[in-house]
Amino acid sequence: MEQENSTVTEFTLLGLTESREIQLFVFVLIFSFYMIVLPGNLLIIITIRSDPALTAPLYFFLGNLAFLDASYSFIVAPKMLVDFLYEKKTITYQGCITQLFFLHFLGAGEMFLLVVMAFDRYIAICQPLHYANIMNRQVCYALLLALWIGGFTHSIVQVALIVRLPFCGPNQLDNFFCDVPQVIKLACTDTFVVELLMVSNSGLLTLLCFLGLLTSYAVILFRVRGSSSEGKSKALSTCTTHVIIVFLMFGPAIFIYTRPFRTFPADKVVALFHTVIFPLLNPVIYTLRNQEVKSSMKKLVNRQVLCGVE
Repeated sequence: MEQENSTVTEFTLLGLTESREIQLFVFVLIFSFYMIVLPGNLLIIITIRSDPALTAPLYFFLGNLAFLDASYSFIVAPKMLVDFLYEKKTITYQGCITQLFFLHFLGAGEMFLLVVMAFDRYIAICQPLHYANIMNRQVCYALLLALWIGGFTHSIVQVALIVRLPFCGPNQLDNFFCDVPQVIKLACTDTFVVELLMVSNSGLLTLLCFLGLLTSYAVILFRVRGSSSEGKSKALSTCTTHVIIVFLMFGPAIFIYTRPFRTFPADKVVALFHTVIFPLLNPVIYTLRNQEVKSSMKKLVNRQVLCGVE
C-alpha cells in the first residue's frame, strides 16, 4: 500500500487501558475464551462439511458464518494479546491499513451474510413449497459470491478514503487496533467530508441492514401466527436465534459507526466485544439452538473418540 500522502511510518496504540492489572486480567480472559470457543467454531465447520445430512442452505450459510467469524477474530485479537506483554505497542502504517481493510472486509461480509440468512429463512417459512427451487445450490453460491464482493467493495472504499489523507505528525491511536474513527482523527487536514462519507458508507448501511433484518423477522412471525403450534414454535425459535445474533453483530457497529467520530468512554469496551468476543459467540449461539447440528456434532465427536480408543 503506497504512502504518498503520509510521513508517518507507524502508529502507537494506546491500548485498552494503562493499568497492568486490568491488562493481565483481560489477557487471561481473552486467551481462555479463545482456547474454548475458537475450537467450537472449527468443530461447527467440520461437522457441517462432514455430515451429508446437513446439506440444506441453512447449514451451508451457518458454516460460512462460523468461517467468517473465526477469520474475523484473527484480525485484532492475536496482536492485542501480544501487545499486552509489551510496554510500547506499535503498528506500521501498512499494517494499520491492512488491519483496517480486513476488519471491514470480513465485517461487511458477515453483515451481508446475515441478510442472506434472513432471506433464506423467509423463503423456508413463508414459501416452503417453492423453497427447494428458489434456494438451490447455484443460488446459494451466487449469494455467497455476492456477499464477498459486497464486503470487498465496502472495505476498499474505506481504504481508498483513508490512504488519500495526509498523516504528518500525531501518530497515537487511542485504541488497541486500527479502525476508521481513530485513524481519521490523526489526519493533518479537515476530515469533515471524509467523516460524512464514512458514516454514510458504514453507519447508514449498517443501520439500514439492521432495520431491514428486524422487519423481515417481524414479517415472518406475522405470517406464521396462524400456523400449527409446532410450526409456530420452530419459526419462533429460529427467528429468536437470528435476532440475538443480529443484535450482537449490529448493536456495537451502530454505536461505533453511525455517529460523528468523537471519543466516548464506552468506545473501547464496545470495540472489544465487537471485534473479539461476539464474533466467536455468534455461531455457538446459533448451534446451541439447532438440534440437527448438535446431534451431528455429538456423533462426530463420538466417532473420533472411538477411533482413538481403537
